[in-house]
Parts: sequence; structure tokens; C-alpha cells
Amino acid sequence: MSKCEQCIIRQFNSLKSLTKDDLIRIAGCKTSRIIKKGETIFEEGETLNGVYCVRDGICKLSKLSANGKDQIVKLVVKGDLLGQRSIIGEEAVNLSAVALNDMEVCFIPKSEIMGSLKSNSDFSMDVLKQMAHDLKESDNIIVNMAQKSVKQRLAEALLYIHKNFGVNEEGILNIVLSREDYASVVGTATESAIRVLSQFKKEGLISTSGKQIKLEDLEGLNRVE
Repeated sequence: MSKCEQCIIRQFNSLKSLTKDDLIRIAGCKTSRIIKKGETIFEEGETLNGVYCVRDGICKLSKLSANGKDQIVKLVVKGDLLGQRSIIGEEAVNLSAVALNDMEVCFIPKSEIMGSLKSNSDFSMDVLKQMAHDLKESDNIIVNMAQKSVKQRLAEALLYIHKNFGVNEEGILNIVLSREDYASVVGTATESAIRVLSQFKKEGLISTSGKQIKLEDLEGLNRVE
């Protein structure tokens, strides 16, 4: 089992503010788990008894809408924490987390997180800053949905994935999403997402091979209206 105080991943989240003693204590009670691609980490409505620290892999956070469709709210990568808002607010999670590829996560019990929040002001402040950042991102998503076209939102989604998750040696986006997932990310019907992606392909902005997508013209995608 890896030691929290020696884990590089914690530098990417609020755990970086914990003391060595805090981390040694957490390492003694955390559990590590492998999540297979497509597996659910937690479902909307569940009550969590701790937080998940993502050591490796990517998952999607989504919410089920009234019409039964998933709306992807965020893509989560290694270094992120899952569930901190739920345990601090003492409420059920309002999103579902599903692995997009094989993942490794560490589960930290709620008691350890709450104890550190009460005893370590730096940790509390970092958690607050992360929540404020997440709220800002949510505000931006709401504005984008209202003011930008599906083409603009889809172009921005592709550029976001390119910037934050990178490409493989062939230039293909590291995250492979289904057309349904792309539609869910930008809040449109699957048919609309397919139509826009086909248009991008005809215009030479992207190239595709099955579900795989390669961005051919970043500047062109930035100029999409």
C-alpha cells in the first residue's frame, strides 16, 4: 500500500495542506481500489462515508435529467478528489461517477477528512478554494449553455480535452468518448453532436477513426461560431 506522505498525487489537491502526521494517520486507514473502465464509483443519491482520491485514470461526473438522459458535468483526472462536497454538506451525492478508463482510487474515511478540516485551517481553506473554483466552473457552464451554439460548445469541449488530457503518439485525443458522451458534455441531442462532428470533419478541423478523434486545426476550432 502506498504511503500518503510520499504520494505525488496529493500535491494536486487539498491534501497537500495536511501535515505529515495527518498523512501517516490517513495512510493507515485508507483503502486502495482498482476501478475498471465503465464501472460506477458512486451513483447519484448515494450517501458517501468518505472521499476518493484519484491516483490514476479518468472518470466522468454526470447527472440524470428529468428526461432520463445523462448530462456530463465534469471530467475528473488523477489528482482530483471526489465526494468532498457531499461529506462536508452531509448530503447524498447529486452526481454519478463512472470510469472512462481503468482507474486507481484511494478511499479516505469521512472521519479522517472531517477531523483534519477541524484541526487544520490550511486544509480547510484549500477545500474552500476548490469548492469556489468548482462553483465558478458551474457558472461558466450555465452561461455557455444559454449563450453559445452547439458548434461552439462542441469545439470548446474538444479543445478542453486536448489541453487538459493531451494526445497519444499519433495525435489522437487521450480520452475516447462516445458520440452520446460528447452530446452529454455540451447538452444536446446525440444526432446533433454527430452532425456537428461530421461538419467539423468536412471542414478539416478534425479527423476521426471510429470513436477516436484527432484535432487537425486548433485555431480553426477556436474560431468556430
